[in-house]
Amino acid sequence: MTQQQRQALEELLRHGPLDVGGDIAEQRVIFQEMISAVPLPDDVSAKRGELGGVPVETVETPGLDPSVVVLYFHGGAYALGSAADSVGLAADVSRRVGARAISVDYRLAPEHPFPAALDDAVAAYRALLGEGVPSTRIAFVGESAGGGLVVAALAALRNADLPQPSSAAVFSPWADLTVSGASATGKAALDPALTPAALRTRARDYLGERDAATPLASPIFADLTDLPPLLIQVGSHEILLDDAIRLAARAADHDVPVELQVWPEVPHVFQGFAALLDDADRALNSAAAFIKRNWAA
Repeated sequence: MTQQQRQALEELLRHGPLDVGGDIAEQRVIFQEMISAVPLPDDVSAKRGELGGVPVETVETPGLDPSVVVLYFHGGAYALGSAADSVGLAADVSRRVGARAISVDYRLAPEHPFPAALDDAVAAYRALLGEGVPSTRIAFVGESAGGGLVVAALAALRNADLPQPSSAAVFSPWADLTVSGASATGKAALDPALTPAALRTRARDYLGERDAATPLASPIFADLTDLPPLLIQVGSHEILLDDAIRLAARAADHDVPVELQVWPEVPHVFQGFAALLDDADRALNSAAAFIKRNWAA
């Protein structure tokens, strides 16, 4: 990533209108407007549907293999964003993996607190299995809160004796809703996108009266035994850096094949800026290669 690229993105994020911890109704509109300002490539198809009663967006790009599926979970601190807002990044993953991506429109807090999002994730996966897609031909991908949700969902699937997908890749996962990692304060001055206060606000919305260390809300506290191969990508300037580092350590302690990639001086979910950042393009290619290595024949 060049210094010019870095400075342009820093300016965009640090001085933009989005405040993750701000008024939910206002920030949802701002989030959607920011996403919609970036047009999708002409060769991307997105179709609204549902899986197991959960709304989804099915995203397709040219030349995909119809036998494989990426189940995608958007970010937004459990309160913002939607499957439609995530189509651009889901399409970037779809194109590189060569699979359709199904983005799950899980319910948002505070209207639908924990475990609503988790229940929707599990229901969508159950329905995909029910359609005859083998678990070995499914990969999970998630960004930010969606990354934490991916790992929580994998633990919930194991608890329910459901087969695991072939692999999971998470981008800047929010895996600790206690916001207790050292980077929450140590990287605060460097992170242009998130603040500890914003995360704590959204954690309260999601959890209500529940303990923030609840394992299926904060998977760094969960039993991760028997989860599939896991790729974690994070930027070195993120307040969520320690979430990624501790999640990788937790997975390794529970004998999960895990790969942690810390990308230097890039912001939260930098993969979403492939049009601006060379490192984003390289990270997406790395994630796609990881997923394809783990497809079962």
